[in-house]
Amino acid sequence: MDTLPEQAAITVFLCANCARPGQVPTSSGRTRPVVPNFEWTCPVEQIVVPCAGRLQPENVLKAFEKGSSVVSVIACQEDNCHYIEGSRRCTLRVDYLRSLLDEIGLGGDRLLSFSLPGSASQDLALTSGLPAIKTAQDSLATQIILIRDQVMATLQSCPPNPMAQMPAEASVGGVE
Repeated sequence: MDTLPEQAAITVFLCANCARPGQVPTSSGRTRPVVPNFEWTCPVEQIVVPCAGRLQPENVLKAFEKGSSVVSVIACQEDNCHYIEGSRRCTLRVDYLRSLLDEIGLGGDRLLSFSLPGSASQDLALTSGLPAIKTAQDSLATQIILIRDQVMATLQSCPPNPMAQMPAEASVGGVE
C-alpha cells in the first residue's frame, strides 16, 4: 500500500444499527452496538451514533476542524432504517455538507457516504416472534472491504487538511 500523508486522519461516523445481526429490542438491558471490523490500516476515530440521520453538520465540521483529512458517514440502507427517515436525512445532510465544504475551499470530496444493511426488518421479525432473515455474510464482508478501500484511496488522493496545520487559536471559531 502507498504511504499515507503525515497528517492523515480519518473520522468515521457509523450508525449503531447497520451491519449488525438482528436482536429483540428492549428498553432495558440493551447490548452495546456491535460494529463491523473494517481492519483499518491507519488510526481511525470511529464514532458510533444511534442513527446517522441524527448526525448534525457541526459534528462533521468539527471533525475536519480537529484535523481529519477524510470524514466518512456510514448509514443503514434507506429501506431498512430503524428510524424510517434517518438514512434519507443523512443523505440530504451529506449533500449539504459537501456543498459547504466546496464553498469554503476544503473540498466536498473529503466527505464520503456509504450504506450497509440495516437491522430494522430483522429486529421487527424477532420482536413479532418470526425468524429473522439472515444477511449474506460474504456480501457484507465484501461491502466492508470496499468501503475501507475507498476511504483509504480518498485519503491518499487528498492533499493534507489545511486546518490540521493551523494553531488552535487560529482555527474556525478559535474555540476548542
